[in-house]
Amino acid sequence: MSIKTPDWVKDAVFYQIFPDRFAKSERVPKATHLQAWGDAPHPHKYQGGDLLGVVEKLDYLQSLGVNAIYFCPVFQSASNHRYHTHDYLNVDPMLGGNEALDELLREAHARGIRVVLDGVFNHASRGFFQFNDILENGPHSAYLDWFHVTAFPLSPYDGTKPANYKAWWDNRALPKFNTDSPAVREFLWSVATFWVERGVDGWRLDVPNEIDDDSFWREFRARVKAANPDAYIVGEIWHDAQRWLSGDQFDAVMNYLFTRPCLAFFGAHTLDNRVNEASGTGKVLPMDAPSFAERMTRVAAMYPDEITFAQLNLLGSHDTARFRTAVGGDESAHRLATIFQFTYVGAPCVYYGDEIGLAGGPDPDCRRAFDWDEARWDHETLELTRRLARARTTSPVLTRGTFEVMTAFAETVAYKRAFAGREAYVVLNADRTPQAVYLASLQPGSYTDVVTGGAVRIGEHHTFSVEPRSGMVLVPRE
Repeated sequence: MSIKTPDWVKDAVFYQIFPDRFAKSERVPKATHLQAWGDAPHPHKYQGGDLLGVVEKLDYLQSLGVNAIYFCPVFQSASNHRYHTHDYLNVDPMLGGNEALDELLREAHARGIRVVLDGVFNHASRGFFQFNDILENGPHSAYLDWFHVTAFPLSPYDGTKPANYKAWWDNRALPKFNTDSPAVREFLWSVATFWVERGVDGWRLDVPNEIDDDSFWREFRARVKAANPDAYIVGEIWHDAQRWLSGDQFDAVMNYLFTRPCLAFFGAHTLDNRVNEASGTGKVLPMDAPSFAERMTRVAAMYPDEITFAQLNLLGSHDTARFRTAVGGDESAHRLATIFQFTYVGAPCVYYGDEIGLAGGPDPDCRRAFDWDEARWDHETLELTRRLARARTTSPVLTRGTFEVMTAFAETVAYKRAFAGREAYVVLNADRTPQAVYLASLQPGSYTDVVTGGAVRIGEHHTFSVEPRSGMVLVPRE
């Protein structure tokens, strides 16, 4: 079948926001028992971030070059991460309610920024109304077929007794939906279309492989695309996702197959595997440049181009240690990986705060509050991120170009992107010594090195000297 993904995603620079920890507005009433902003994250405590806080920081995001935001869940929930959904049709009042989301959509769209929400459709929560009805009415509940109840009485809290219902990873706080039920299927599909019709630009799907039913996702796609053909559907799949990427289910996935090689190559000498093994990433083995080049060439060819150019390429997320922490605090590793992230095929997704050097180990530490004191920011990484984002928005070769490795040796790799008769060249030196890199068959002309902002003329000489732990991104000058 013909595969079509939203064109805007191919040109996107995404920014992932954990709503409780990015920014808070005085316009949203606050609960009285909050952690102080910036305190060490706690699994069950709130710090009071909200959606109007995001609205008030849209100028910052626009200055960063962001043109798409992916939000962790925003619907009413009794958890700071909001994966324990109580009400799928209402934004959590602590985040400002539905009106705050409406304002966010208006203000973001006015700036050309798309908004993608997190869809948690595999499981609900103990506070979800239909599950509450079963707790209250037992076998007489009208919603008995909404969940996988095996016996009574249910035990939603007492771990010494059987829960008597299926729950996500046996977490009794997260009762698993029975998606074989026609009522459940229709409910979840209606939630998806309700928010798209309200202006949301797509869905990131939480653990969609755990709804092991292709027909469910085919109909999900049909409903969403009928509401907005340009809506983006991206699944959280940590492995080979070909099953869901044939054009009839998802547009793309969160590209964790991109993440691990970046850790392995750019952080080869400083990997902190105590951190990685305690987070979603798992143990990472170091890679040299030839192995990295071979792996990333393979990743770029796994799926049809229409899918590959819509992949969500991330260095970390709310489920992993932050990249900088995972590589032992090595700032140069993070900057090199950021250069690669913005110049590889697919859409880069910056995890909030990475651009200013925010650290964080495994969950919940990776969910720290954004530090708005600019004196404590890593301005070098921030400026690099801005330059790379600007280059993507002004150089189609970086968003639409093919990917081809030109050379890879020891700890140095060079590749080119080619599109519409134009070529861009990227050289990354992860070594601790300067490297002379010879690149044959370069297209003569005037280029800008995005990393430094300087001009480069390519003529007869094709050898570049690259400083230790640094890179060059040569894009054609218009």
